[in-house]
Amino acid sequence: MGKQVFLKGPYNFYQALKRLTIDPLVDLNVEKQAIKLPIIVENNPLVVHVIQQGTFEEPRFMIQTEDTVNEAALMAELNRIFHWDKPLEDIYTFFQATELAALFQELRGTPFVCDFTLYGCLMKTIIHQQLNMTFAYELTKRFITTYGFKKKGVWFYPTADRVASLSVAELRELQFSQRKAEYVIDTSKLIAEGNLNLEALKNFSDEEVMDKLVRIRGIGRWTAECFLMFGLGRLDLFPVQDIGIQNGIKKYYQLDKKPEKEKMLEMSSHWKPYRTYASLYLWDYLET
Repeated sequence: MGKQVFLKGPYNFYQALKRLTIDPLVDLNVEKQAIKLPIIVENNPLVVHVIQQGTFEEPRFMIQTEDTVNEAALMAELNRIFHWDKPLEDIYTFFQATELAALFQELRGTPFVCDFTLYGCLMKTIIHQQLNMTFAYELTKRFITTYGFKKKGVWFYPTADRVASLSVAELRELQFSQRKAEYVIDTSKLIAEGNLNLEALKNFSDEEVMDKLVRIRGIGRWTAECFLMFGLGRLDLFPVQDIGIQNGIKKYYQLDKKPEKEKMLEMSSHWKPYRTYASLYLWDYLET
């Protein structure tokens, strides 16, 4: 399959790919603006090539896969990941009337990119809890390369069935903590046994998803918010417990210390309904 997708600019795919270089298993080329995606469409693992062939102001993408696939289902999944159906100029214009106007001028056109699979997103978010980024990605890499699988040279997360069959001792050998190993296995069992349907969560509100997820042992508010953002692609999340966002606000507003959570909630109320983009841009600003 080969298909071209034309978007309304701006769309800074280069910046989006730069953000993804932190993950050692993502197969991409920043300079050529190309990525190979390991995605699941209608329960089938697919390797999909996405290449930016246009410009920042007039983006044009080539979508290629050698796998047989329902094109409509594939495009729906790519829209979930890349938000191609939400013009970034609208986001930019909205924030020009807020205190983050300068930030959005600096990072204009930077897209919000989701994780490639819902299960992978939830596993990654649990694994990353309370870890520094370097070790978090190293631990995730060990998890994927030990229990996942490769297709056409691209790594996929293991299935929920595979992880549900593991013992805590097996994950401990990868340097998982006792509790984190239990969280990963127990959550995977819920999914494998049909008691947690991640696809079905697409049909629920943010609050309903949050309520369902935080009932699960090992999933707190931060984990649920990150899944809503990077899994389901919800656009109005602002995880005030996130250290990166706290430090991003501290840097942007030139504060002496990190803001109180109540103050962050008050500030972010002016950024609805696009607080996810505020979160993303504050993370990016922290790294500049």
